[in-house]
Amino acid sequence: MSFKISDKITWVGKIDWELRSFHGEELSTHRGSSYNSYLIRDEKTVLIDTVWEPFAKEFVENLKKEIDLNEIDYIIANHNEIDHSGALPLLMKEIPDVPIYCTSNGVKIIKGHFHEDWNFVEVKTGDTLDIGESKLTFIEARMLHWPDSMFTYMSGENVLFSNDAFGQHYASDLMFNDLVDQAELYQEAIKYYANILAPFSPLVTRKIEEVLSLNLPVDMIATSHGVIWRENPSQIIEKYLEWSKGVEENQITIAYETMWNGTRRMAEAIADGIKSVDSDVTVKLFNTAHSDKNDVLTEIFKSKGVIIGSSTINKSILTSVSGMLDMLKGLGLKNKKAAAFGSYGWSGESVQIINERLKDAKFEVIGDGIKELWNPDEEALERCREFGKNFVGHLK
Repeated sequence: MSFKISDKITWVGKIDWELRSFHGEELSTHRGSSYNSYLIRDEKTVLIDTVWEPFAKEFVENLKKEIDLNEIDYIIANHNEIDHSGALPLLMKEIPDVPIYCTSNGVKIIKGHFHEDWNFVEVKTGDTLDIGESKLTFIEARMLHWPDSMFTYMSGENVLFSNDAFGQHYASDLMFNDLVDQAELYQEAIKYYANILAPFSPLVTRKIEEVLSLNLPVDMIATSHGVIWRENPSQIIEKYLEWSKGVEENQITIAYETMWNGTRRMAEAIADGIKSVDSDVTVKLFNTAHSDKNDVLTEIFKSKGVIIGSSTINKSILTSVSGMLDMLKGLGLKNKKAAAFGSYGWSGESVQIINERLKDAKFEVIGDGIKELWNPDEEALERCREFGKNFVGHLK
């Protein structure tokens, strides 16, 4: 499958309908993904990025149907994580002398992956490559989300090849933002940002402001995963600016794991207390042992308040909550208020542990939390409702 996205640019990537996890098993991809590669035909012919290694043979065979490989003058490697560079070894066996344009970090990473010394051309922000009627301009985007990441801007066509920025893990044969389900697109875009780019939010803000200051007209954003932004592409830039600055929805997320449903009943009572004083706030509850961790993290990313709960087990907390707290620390979310709760049988350390872990993750912890012995009775549940009410008061 290939298709034109403009007179000069053809999509030559791969849609991966079956993908259900990414970065090993760390990131869920319920709707699959795509590995977007682009072929530019001007006076010079340029290939931008490749695909993941399992599809390398298919990619090269399909590329041969599209063009004589010997006609490719340049390869642009915007980012060299394996899902983008995996087909390079097979491709370079066919055209070993074609120059590969990438950042200095890109050279190191490609050599680290494949242990080959191909014809590398190092570029930095502001460097250009004339290809005929159009010109390619390179813009380094370090740590968005790897040290080697960069954007490539094509003048004339006014296309920003953004690699991982502005992308989604979203398989669709429609391939353009104006054609797909808008609710699905938004959900996959924010999930992608929350789980991959959130740790680098300050860099996202600065890089977008830098790119905007160049006053480059952008008619299309050609990402490396998911759909291409061709209708009002600035909408996703505006969303990234919002997300990078911590713009929150009117939502409180309660995430917990329970052993014998005592902690679950506490969670539900806390939610009741919240809604009793603020009917407009959205409250979402997730049992972290039964819920997809990346979906829960996305909801936490959107929320202005977070309440984490766990039963006590072996003087500690349950494993799915522990893993969630580790991931939250890594994401480095800012300006979030949080609290802890949990049921216990005899030692009752879980609430204190959660509080400490939340502080390590730079959350603003409200109060000491609440813990209840064994299966909470009605008096205990009423204390939980009051806890929810008080938490809302702190958010205001």
